[in-house]
Formats: sequence, C-alpha cells, structure tokens
Amino acid sequence: MRVTAYWRWMRGAGLGLCLLAARGETWPEYRGPRHDGISRETILTDWNAHPPKLLWRKPLDPALSSLSIQDGRVYTQVRRRAGGAEREFCVALDAETGAELWAADVGKAEYPHGGVGSDDGPRSTPSVRDGRVFVFSSYLRLVCLDAATGVEQWRLDMVEEFGSHVIAWENAASPLLVGDLILANSNARSAALLAVRQEDGSVVWRLHDERMTQATPVTATWDGVPQVVFFAQSGMVSVRPENGELLWRYSFPYSVSTAASPVVAEGGIYCSAAYGKGAGFARITRDGDAFTASQVWRTPGDNMNHWATPVYYQGHFYGIYGQNSVRLECLEAETGATQWVQGGVGRGGVLMVSDHLLVLTEQGEIRLVRPNPGQYDEVARFSAVNGKCWNVPAFSNGRLYVRSTTEAACYQMAVPELPPLVLRARPRGAGIVVEAAAVDDSPLDEDRGARIQLYTSTNVVNAPEDWRPWPAPPVWENGRLKWEAPLSPATPRRFFQTRENR
Repeated sequence: MRVTAYWRWMRGAGLGLCLLAARGETWPEYRGPRHDGISRETILTDWNAHPPKLLWRKPLDPALSSLSIQDGRVYTQVRRRAGGAEREFCVALDAETGAELWAADVGKAEYPHGGVGSDDGPRSTPSVRDGRVFVFSSYLRLVCLDAATGVEQWRLDMVEEFGSHVIAWENAASPLLVGDLILANSNARSAALLAVRQEDGSVVWRLHDERMTQATPVTATWDGVPQVVFFAQSGMVSVRPENGELLWRYSFPYSVSTAASPVVAEGGIYCSAAYGKGAGFARITRDGDAFTASQVWRTPGDNMNHWATPVYYQGHFYGIYGQNSVRLECLEAETGATQWVQGGVGRGGVLMVSDHLLVLTEQGEIRLVRPNPGQYDEVARFSAVNGKCWNVPAFSNGRLYVRSTTEAACYQMAVPELPPLVLRARPRGAGIVVEAAAVDDSPLDEDRGARIQLYTSTNVVNAPEDWRPWPAPPVWENGRLKWEAPLSPATPRRFFQTRENR
C-alpha cells in the first residue's frame, strides 16, 4: 500500500494541497532498518504474469556476508588477495549496475577452523548511516569508512585496545546502530559489551563480562523502554543503549557456536543455538523499574536455527531449522510447536516483503511463500544466483539484492509505477468535494480506482492506524474519483489522504 497525496482543510484558512511522494525503504543494516528481516514495501506476487526482472548480475569474491543498501550503493564484505596475503575488504557496488565503486581493506582474512570450504570469507555485514559505513571485521576491528569513497575515517582495534579474544570461527556479528552510537560485543574480559560514538569511535560505555557469540544484537522496546538485546554465551542480555545499564537476563546454554540473532515478538523474545541447544521463548514483563524474562517454552536438540534467523509474523516464526537435516519450518510462538516442515531449502535465509516470505535456498533459488501456519504454501520460485548461499538477501526500493559466495544479483520486484495521484477539493455548501485524479490528468481505469480509498484525520502526524476510512463511496466522473465531504464547525481542521492498495 502507498499513501499518494493528502489535502488539508482548516476553518478560516481555506484549502491547501500537499503531495506525498511514494518512497521505498533503505536497507542500512543486517536484516533491515528494524533488524527484523521484514520490508514494508510492496512487490508483485504474480510471477507468471510479472516475473522478477534481472537488473544486473556480477561476480563477487568469497564471503558469507549479507548486503546493506543506501544512497544508491550496495555494501558487503569479501575476501581477496592483496599484497601477497588474504585480506578482508568492504566493497561498495553501484545499486543501478552492480559495478564496484570502491574497496577498503579492513583486516586479515584467516579462517583456520574450516567447515565452510574454499569459498570461506567474512561473516559480518556492514552498517551504513549519514555518509558513513561501519564494518566489524572477523578479528574484532571496528572500522568507519566514508560511504562515497571508502576512505577510512577511524578504526578501533579491540584486540589491541582491550585485550579482546577472537572466538572460534571468528566474529560474525554486524555493527548495531542506535541513535549516534554503535553497539557491539568486544569479547574483552570483565567489560565486553560496549557502545562507541559513530562520529569518532570513542567509547561511551564498556560493561558486563559476557562472552561473545556470532549473533548480531537487536533493538526492542518493552513498556516504552528502548533496549538492546545481546545473545551472549550466557544467554540473552538486555541493556539500555545509552549507558549499558542491565535490564534483564535470560539464561540459555552455549556450545561451539551461536549465530542466529534474537527475534522480538509480541510480548517476548525468541532465541536459538546450534549443536544440540535448541530454541526458546521468553516473556518480558515489568514490575516498577524491574524487568523480568520468564521462559515460556524450550525445544532442545535439532529444532533450532543454526545461523539463519527466522522472521516473526502474526504469532508464528518462519525460518530455516536444523543443523544436519535442514528444512523450512513454521513454529507457533506461544508454544514452540512445529506447524509444518518443508525440505529442500538447505542453509539459506528468509525475508518478508508484502506479507509474503522470500526464501533464499542454499542453491540460490528464491521461493515466494505465503506465511500460512496451516501448511507450506508456495506461490512461485526462480533461480536468482549461482553458488552457495549461506546468508539472507536484502530489499530496498522495490529491488531484491541477493548474493552467494561467488556472485551478486539485483532483481526488480516492485509494482510498475503509475502516475501519482493528486487530491483537489472545492467548497460545496457546508462541506467540500474531494477529487482524486492522476497528476498528469490521465483518466484512472476502474481496476486502479477500485484500489483507492480516502482516509481522514484531524492531525496529519497521526500514525497510519489512526487515520479513518471515509465512510461514503466515491463517485466516478470522467476518469476521476470524487467524495462528498461534509465538514462540521466543531472540527477546526481536517486532513484527507488517499491510500492505494498495490
């Protein structure tokens, strides 16, 4: 759905016209702008009539990193040889063509524990904000780069500064951006969790003796209190981002590797760990100033996410489960009960766009799946990239960005652009007539007209759910929609907007 235009009516001030441009979202961090793997954009889902359109496909050096997108550039990490040694690089690609714009060396590329193959490489994903790119390397270097040029702005080597210890299979967590801070686990003794300033890398706080995992922290808000949840070797640990104050803990066992991020759900939070540790769900409650995490359920064993974080949607988790026998599953959030299982996906990743799952299989296939807790409900599929996919795609401005260990590709998936709508109005008696038309005055067809609804509010900054649909149906006239809108003197001002279901 997109909001296309709104009108303001104010007693004594007449009418004023405002247009709202339809905009997509950026994808500035691992798993998106809200760290939940969900895009609020709209895509075409009839792939027989409107298949995803390949815009570009480019070879890429090895890595297990995902992608972030902002300001016409795509950022990821790779392993490549430079100066006679294997090094980790952050690279920027042109979002329109896939051409490499710059590459910045961020540290050594050594992966001695194996288990991945010859295409092993960096695991972390860059984060981008306000013209800066932040990279958390495998060997615990936090590096800030200029987003346009790749020129290094500052770096914080946690091994040198804090005596941090690099865990087996190295760091895979991505930098978490909260306000003007970066939050991360440095894996330093006695004070591992930390926040640094994005501007200069200076440390704001460093607290809590929490051993590091490969999981990326997430943001959450419970009872109006913003929090950051780390998934450490002791379990989940929630802190206030501004000062590191401990809010609650949820004990969860660790063995060898924990790589899936926590998932925030209604009233609680989900976590999962490999190597026999299973998954769990905790309810977060508040009593005065104290928060408590109370376990609702635990599923030991193989019913867990190894490193592919699931998405939460309408009371269920959808994700890739298992370590040796890997499959797509739906779990009920309240009970942990498996609703259905679908094999054949391998170790890929899951996004949600337009209330549909986009499942990336290990073989580079994209499957479009309805999130139906009653059954596996596949709509369509296509082959997106070649090579091994052990990560999650990204989605921005109507485009799907996907990578394997050998290449990256971009697909156009948005609804075709139509002329924007404009709202006009004129007085009629004690009210007004509100008219919706194409901005170029081309006539609206009936299919498009049926998708347009008029909404009203007394405050333009109200949340979308606080705008109310206008109860009267429109009247068709010369390819335009018109609504009769009586206005009461008791209402000093009223705003109108159209919404178009796409």
